Amino acid sequence: MEQEQALFLANIIEKSTPAAYEINKLETVSGTLPKFHQWTNGKKTLAAYEVTRPATETGYYFVFIDWHRNDIYYLVIYAHDKKTTVAELRQVQEIDDVPQIVWSYKPFKRDGKNDQRKAYFKQMFGSTTVQIKLPAATSEVEAFFEQVFKLCQNRIKADRIVEVFDFEN
Repeated sequence: MEQEQALFLANIIEKSTPAAYEINKLETVSGTLPKFHQWTNGKKTLAAYEVTRPATETGYYFVFIDWHRNDIYYLVIYAHDKKTTVAELRQVQEIDDVPQIVWSYKPFKRDGKNDQRKAYFKQMFGSTTVQIKLPAATSEVEAFFEQVFKLCQNRIKADRIVEVFDFEN
């Protein structure tokens, strides 16, 4: 996404007070997010937040970052333990005159079972492509969080589906 879009989204999140979520801003130093994760070290970071949903004890880190150092900003969603990313959101498209983040499920596990993961994701969620409306006002942030949390949880389920079902039999 463009830097202006990322800044607008970060600012609207920061100003919002969604009832079901808690938002804690992380401190950036000179436009970077030090001591967070090796993948963020030294990369220009516009803002970062810990977003939690106390009712379900789930949470993620939302990091607005120049992920590949090419002036294209991502909203990178980190798992709450900071071990890995759950989603890297960057593509914004106008769909029916409404800006939306568009994300596609593309597993890259090295176990030969990615086709099963994609089939499960598509069967359970209708498509391997997810569209999430960008909030235009603080009142829309809660719905945005609901969709991002759903995307993250569905992605984690799909990644783990081969652990649940034995596709060999």
